[in-house]
Amino acid sequence: MPNEILLISIKPKYAEQIFNGEKTVELRRVKTRLTTGDLVLVYVTSPKQVLMGYFKVEKVILVENLQNNLQQFWQEVKDSACLEYTEFKNYYQGASAGVGIFINSFCLFNSLIELQTLKQKFPNFHPPQSYHYLNSEKTNIVEAIAGCKLL
Repeated sequence: MPNEILLISIKPKYAEQIFNGEKTVELRRVKTRLTTGDLVLVYVTSPKQVLMGYFKVEKVILVENLQNNLQQFWQEVKDSACLEYTEFKNYYQGASAGVGIFINSFCLFNSLIELQTLKQKFPNFHPPQSYHYLNSEKTNIVEAIAGCKLL
């Protein structure tokens, strides 16, 4: 069982690229506690608004003092991120750190879990702006409604 299970919000375009196997690194502006073997649940933002599946973390790279190391970070992620340098640069404009969460494997749920269902099972559920760690109780609920055991 992973040490951490993280719920993140991802735009539909990028979520589809992850679950098609094209995008093998998820980029973030905020540090996490994720390490190799942890799981990341993917909530797809509007207009889809569904919990789509999860991926297993291969490794995480953190680049601090990002504005001085932006080119180095780009070199490490450019072949895996499914975006152009201009998009990358715009995303990290003003950020102090860059995080690359490399994907080892992924699992697309057989049935996508809609926002309405999530709110019924988790009365105070709000899609995370950045990310949210799940405790074992919430993980058990996700497993029950997804109909599968998280690795």
